[in-house]
Amino acid sequence: MRSYLIFILTTFTLVSCADKIYKVAYPTLADGKYDSEFPYKDCSKQLSEIVETVKMINATAFYKTYTFSEKSQVGIRDINESILKEKSIQITYPHSSVVGTATVIYYQDVRVALLTCAHIIDFPDTMISYYSKDDNGHGFIQSISIKDRQINFIKDLPEGGELDILAIDNAQDIAILGRKFDYRPESAIPVFTYPIGKSKDLNWGTFIYIVGYPMGFKMITKGTVSSPNRDKKGSFLTDASFNRGFSGGIILAIRDGVPNFELVGMAKSVPANSTYVLTPNKEFEVSEYSPSIPYQGEMYVELKTDLKYGITNSISTESISDLIKKNRQTFIDRGYDIEKLFP
Repeated sequence: MRSYLIFILTTFTLVSCADKIYKVAYPTLADGKYDSEFPYKDCSKQLSEIVETVKMINATAFYKTYTFSEKSQVGIRDINESILKEKSIQITYPHSSVVGTATVIYYQDVRVALLTCAHIIDFPDTMISYYSKDDNGHGFIQSISIKDRQINFIKDLPEGGELDILAIDNAQDIAILGRKFDYRPESAIPVFTYPIGKSKDLNWGTFIYIVGYPMGFKMITKGTVSSPNRDKKGSFLTDASFNRGFSGGIILAIRDGVPNFELVGMAKSVPANSTYVLTPNKEFEVSEYSPSIPYQGEMYVELKTDLKYGITNSISTESISDLIKKNRQTFIDRGYDIEKLFP
């Protein structure tokens, strides 16, 4: 009994000493603010749990494209179903795909909801290209592409993984996707359960993590906050690495030490320059090219985007909360328990 009491006292003493050491080494650890120092202890367990809630999303829009000759002189006001069939010289079926990141923020019974960026799943309904305009500014249609259908897909969700758009704000670049399953999944879907924090509470130098799928790889990167609350709506910049596919990645900060993670934003983009360049046919093989022989094949115009790495733009949690509040009734009507959607 005496040995047991000594063990308890010794353990209590060690814990007390550890707390004192942490308070001396990290005097701001309990100041109620987001931490600006590197985590003072291991947080792999918490990050492993969070990573399981983050998914790669593939969004694909399928189009039907009608091409017209310049001689047909089809204008935008002429377009109707009969003109599309009678005057088009070619019909093709192209598609456009975007890969990004989405996070499970709700799962209950047979319903699931995920948070992502709007631009990942926002495809135009119609795209039109014109021949050169005349002196009066009139142009004839070269091609018109009409969206036939769209698939928002996450491969490891039950029943095919297709999702509907529940709420979207293109101006703030936020979307919430979800669906009702026909049957309750056999295994539970991991949900992000950490608190939704306040982006406006971030400061210069606040330490953050971003979880997402850059280039299709599940990754965690870290960085620090700059220009907090830059638009008076809570958005901020970070120096975390960003690549295609990271859009929609959740940004995490720590308030008063591990394990106190909070969601403080969502990564959406980096600055970029876009230019149109001439490119050969996609079937052209580089091995066939000789600099001494002029290229004789077909040429295409392609939009080339150069990303400017080192500055990542964010979406604030205040904007995310506003979207949920504005669509509160929509979620309720579709059977979601609004109190459990980012409580």
